[in-house]
Amino acid sequence: MKKSNKFAWKWKIKEACLEEYVNMHLDPWQEIMEEHTAAGIFNYSIFQEGNEFFYCFQCDDVKKAFAYIDQSEACQRWNAITSTMVEGSFDFAEANPITFMREVFFLK
Repeated sequence: MKKSNKFAWKWKIKEACLEEYVNMHLDPWQEIMEEHTAAGIFNYSIFQEGNEFFYCFQCDDVKKAFAYIDQSEACQRWNAITSTMVEGSFDFAEANPITFMREVFFLK
């Protein structure tokens, strides 16, 4: 199967943080949007079901994009807030801060 340039993962958000997490993403900081675009991330969507969130985006070079985001001062401030809300970690100092889901189907 030919692969796409799509990446996806899922997280659970702590129940106590759910409203704040959703509100942050309904009205994200403009600089966060700009930094993700500058990193090469596009067609980024987040879907919610209860406290489970499904993240999907496209990127031509995900390692380069995440390295860029890791060095972004704006993204570090955003992540300092949101990282306390997830069950898990997206600390970019870890070997695999986000575990991507396996793509098993792609229709171009």
